[in-house]
Amino acid sequence: MTQQLQPLRVVQLSDCHLFADTEGKLLGLNTQFSLDRVLDLIRREQPDPDLILATGDLSQDASFESYVRLDQALAGFGVPVYWLEGNHDKPAPMLNALDAQRDRMSPCVLEVGSWTIVMLDSTIPGEVPGELFDEDLKFLDQALGNARGANLMVCLHHHPVPMGCAWLDTQVVGSASQFFDVIDRHPKVRAIIWGHVHQEYESERNGVRMLAVPSTCVQFKPGSDDFAVDDRNPGYRWLDLHPDGRIDTGVSRVQGITFEVDFTVKGY
Repeated sequence: MTQQLQPLRVVQLSDCHLFADTEGKLLGLNTQFSLDRVLDLIRREQPDPDLILATGDLSQDASFESYVRLDQALAGFGVPVYWLEGNHDKPAPMLNALDAQRDRMSPCVLEVGSWTIVMLDSTIPGEVPGELFDEDLKFLDQALGNARGANLMVCLHHHPVPMGCAWLDTQVVGSASQFFDVIDRHPKVRAIIWGHVHQEYESERNGVRMLAVPSTCVQFKPGSDDFAVDDRNPGYRWLDLHPDGRIDTGVSRVQGITFEVDFTVKGY
């Protein structure tokens, strides 16, 4: 393994909710348009990323066409790109769009410099909430135990901790307690990141950074008891993964554009 001298710059984007039709809208918002604006922002702010992680709900209708467009758009950055499956996604068209490159899709393990990144599938086929089954937890435990990196990061689609949104927290990973039992056995874990929640979040648990990312389309209102849409703009998260295990990170949002969202819709 090549010694890592500089931090790895990782870009995380999530919850694109693309449609086969580029005019498709989620809650009144054209999701292709909003994704394109986020990608423009990433190009301006991240001229030389090392890695892109797309953490689920990449398509709203699980269409092959939407996944192909996303793959083509992200290929333009010229860096490795890895996908997580979200509850709106389906693995077969995702894999077909990736030309059967199974190692680019969860579950998988990435060894990059002094970091090992484990990507988990937290979906229940046909359901919205998250879950990690026995085989998923076994995969995680083995991947962390066999990791070559001095530092570990775990990625999944669903949130493993409550977000403080009553409606959204019915969808938390059902086996979160067992998940954290595994995490706690591996002291080299530095961060856990996820999508699904369409909002920025950051906390710490036992020295492990806990991070969620805004959606590239509609944002959910933090702290809401019932489904509610926020008026904040789409965005992405960047992470600098240092060789010594430190993490610098931040969220950046599109500026100067008003995105049309139908705030009267009560679900998605």
